[in-house]
Amino acid sequence: MSKKIRTEAVDYLFDAILSLKDREECYTFFEDICTINELLSLSQRFEVAKMLRDHKTYLEIAEKTGASTATISRVNRSLNYGNDGYDMVFERINKK
Repeated sequence: MSKKIRTEAVDYLFDAILSLKDREECYTFFEDICTINELLSLSQRFEVAKMLRDHKTYLEIAEKTGASTATISRVNRSLNYGNDGYDMVFERINKK
């Protein structure tokens, strides 16, 4: 069973995220919509992706982030076979 991600509800969520003006508003919104663990998991995956792009080893990444090798592998698979979302964001962040 494949879940459809492009729904009106997801569009509405993304519109809400796009309406945020700064980091403080992000904290306010995401602290309400996510549990602490969910937010930390998202940030951990993003850090893992950055470290993989910086050619760090799984061991280095696991030691620094606390991520499991399964999580690191999943992020690596997204980097290599996903929709290039991580790369798009990294490129934009690096331009700042």
